[in-house]
Amino acid sequence: MNTIHREQLVNQLHWRYATKRFDPQRKISAEDWAVLEEALVLTPSSFGLQPWKVIVVTDPAVKEKLVPVSWGQRQPADCSHLVVFAIKMNLGEAEIDAFLKRTAEVRNVPLESLGEYRDMMVGSLVKGMDDATRKAWVERQVYIAVGNFLTSAALLGIDACPMEGIEPGKYNEILGLDKLGLSAIVVAAAGYRAAGDKYATLKKVRFPKEQVILHI
Repeated sequence: MNTIHREQLVNQLHWRYATKRFDPQRKISAEDWAVLEEALVLTPSSFGLQPWKVIVVTDPAVKEKLVPVSWGQRQPADCSHLVVFAIKMNLGEAEIDAFLKRTAEVRNVPLESLGEYRDMMVGSLVKGMDDATRKAWVERQVYIAVGNFLTSAALLGIDACPMEGIEPGKYNEILGLDKLGLSAIVVAAAGYRAAGDKYATLKKVRFPKEQVILHI
């Protein structure tokens, strides 16, 4: 098993920050982006259900349209790749069945052998939650993917900025997500920091470990 050095992990997490200004001339290579997409696919989720879709926006014209509905922030336009994390609306038995079919294919097991697992998932997610509770559950799942993306990008030396300051409804309209049964929740701009971004040199502010982590 290949592992990275402990120091490398900590150093890259110190290096990363929520990039405020991107260099619009610098683009992420196809090779590096392929790795980041694979990292997104490998993101863990409850039940392994992956109740999200990830929309990657690179068209300059489309990215520019998203600036006014991102509280006027320039990161969506100036970054190399804009990653939109969207939830699957009306998550139900069809999505569960699609996941179980994929499980049977990948693990080479009879679909019928997953019946008890299906009943448990349906009981928990479909019958055990109302629509509002289920939507909130799916939204929480999305943030696992966001965190995984930010860390993966940092390990590759790629800058990123998570952004909740967006108008989800407008994003849905511009990107056509409504028609796909999706709704934008949060985005992450990815690329390379501009030389003049003053935030790149500011000391990272975190509470001391003793105030954050409890040993019981």
